[in-house]
Amino acid sequence: MNAVHREQASEPAPTTISSKNPKAAAAAASDMNIVRRKLTGYVGFANLPNQWHRKSVRKGFNFNVMVVGESGLGKSTLVNTLFNTSLYPPKERKPPSLDISKTVAIQSISADIEENGVRLRLTVVDTPGFGDYINNDESWDPIVKNIEQRFDAYLEQENKVNRMNIVDNRIHAVVFFIQPTGHSLKPLDVEVMKKLHTKVNLIPVIAKADTLTDEEIAAFKARILADIEYHKIQIFEGPRYELDDEETIAENAEIMSKVPFAVVGANYEVSTSDGRKVRGRRYPWGVIEVDNEEHCDFVKLRQMLIRTHMEELKEHTNNQLYENYRSDKLTAMGVQQDSSVFKEINPAVKQEEERSLHEAKLAKMEMEMKMVFQQKVAEKESKLRQSEEELYARHREMKEQLERQRQELEEKKTRIEQGRPLEEKGKRKGFSLR
Repeated sequence: MNAVHREQASEPAPTTISSKNPKAAAAAASDMNIVRRKLTGYVGFANLPNQWHRKSVRKGFNFNVMVVGESGLGKSTLVNTLFNTSLYPPKERKPPSLDISKTVAIQSISADIEENGVRLRLTVVDTPGFGDYINNDESWDPIVKNIEQRFDAYLEQENKVNRMNIVDNRIHAVVFFIQPTGHSLKPLDVEVMKKLHTKVNLIPVIAKADTLTDEEIAAFKARILADIEYHKIQIFEGPRYELDDEETIAENAEIMSKVPFAVVGANYEVSTSDGRKVRGRRYPWGVIEVDNEEHCDFVKLRQMLIRTHMEELKEHTNNQLYENYRSDKLTAMGVQQDSSVFKEINPAVKQEEERSLHEAKLAKMEMEMKMVFQQKVAEKESKLRQSEEELYARHREMKEQLERQRQELEEKKTRIEQGRPLEEKGKRKGFSLR
């Protein structure tokens, strides 16, 4: 019991903040000491994840993905394979004479999908016509403008008086399809990825990977990653958290090791030699299984997009990509922000500022202490000088008095030696001669 009392006594008491000024309250709250305590009984806030789960399931989820790539790379097939639904109907091939469009179109398809009671509002944005022409200059402009328009629409909803029903149409991920040439990224691919990587989460994908051998895929991935690093293109990487267990860390590392994903899409089931029904493609030499990790990276791509990192993709879009665009947009419009409100604090900068303020405070205290010390010393010296002068005056007075006494004694000695009386006659005290 004594140890418990000592432990409780050593902990600082919680601080209560009350202020009518929100800025002052926020500043005071930031300086509060956080006291960590272990509960002695069940309180109930450990049930917060379950509350969040019920709320999320009741509200539903939404996810917006854009597919970018040349025609014939299997974008529609891959999307149908990812979500196991016929989101894209079979396309009707138009005669070459009728396909005369010279610009990149933007097509959006939305569908409500439900799995085990969880509803997902899926929106897939396709870019037909991209990279299909001889001159593809500025072919990325419609894509970039569409992404920015979605940001602008979200920003406009945020600035309204009523923000209860904000619809999130922002692009959360761009699956960029790379043609399986086996060489390296084409100049058009590099240019488009450089235009997009600061606005969206880029996920590069090698389309129709069944046209390459395993050795060719490994070499092609290495060249693509080298090009991405050389051109300083940012691709999405799964975040790492402090509380992640070893299994989660290993799973994320395995997913990221497959980037860029070499995928194969298939909407139909085929029979294998051992009688199994699988989604895949049949060839004279065998069957490519879409859901077999030894055949392609489709499973890892699906894990990243849907099973493990969908919320991280949405969170990174909201907290990083959209915030950067929003800040640039408002700054260009002349909107200034009070730096003391909603300030993004860099811990290193904050620590340096606190250190500078602490050093300035110590310097000020040291200067004040020196001034007080000098004043005390000056007062003490003044008192000492005054005391010294008084001592010198008393010393002179006593010396003069002693000198007078010495002279009187010398005079008396001289009278005695000469035989004269010590006092002259007629001058005795109390007598007078008549």
